[in-house]
Formats: sequence, C-alpha cells, structure tokens
Amino acid sequence: MANTFKLKTFDGSSTAASTAMTVYTAPSATTTVVIGLNLANLTSSTVNVDITITNNDGDNIYFAKGVPVPAGGALEIMSGNKLILEASDVLEITSDTANSVDTALSIMEQT
Repeated sequence: MANTFKLKTFDGSSTAASTAMTVYTAPSATTTVVIGLNLANLTSSTVNVDITITNNDGDNIYFAKGVPVPAGGALEIMSGNKLILEASDVLEITSDTANSVDTALSIMEQT
C-alpha cells in the first residue's frame, strides 16, 4: 500500500448560498484518512456551515450541521480527530451565505 499526503482546497468566493460545494471525492480503490479540515469565512458576518458525507452506499449524513464560522475568522473542524472515507465517498460543504467560505482539507490517501 502506498500512502500519499495531500491538500485539497475549494475556493468558495464564487458559490451561491446554500449550494453544496464538493471538496473531495475519494478515488476508486482508495481509502482516505481525513486529518484536517479548515474553514475560512471570507465575509464580515458570521456564516453557518453544514458538512455532509455521502458514502458509496448512498447514505447522506451530516458530519456537522449549522456550525457558525465567525466573521473574517477560521474554524478547524477536526481538532485532532480522524475521519475515514472509502472509495467514492463524497465530502461537501454548504454555507448559508453566498461567496463566503474557503476550505482546506488535509488527507492521506492509501492505495
């Protein structure tokens, strides 16, 4: 097995409000360990963010719901925890405000 560390980013500066932003889809034949997830608020007001995971069985769950990200601030979601994504699992971020959240996702892919 090969282990590869990666950074996946999503520029949320041109995204409509309440629109899911696909930050990461786990490739086939790959197990992914999420080791960090940082959200940066680009606006001058607090925004609320949902983080969802759709797994390869079609289950769509909230990893976090309605999390406030302070105006001009950032929020580290993982806080030392790990999350395992299997092949075809999808991680999405949704903000209640347009053009408001940049995302940085630190992962390790095992192939």
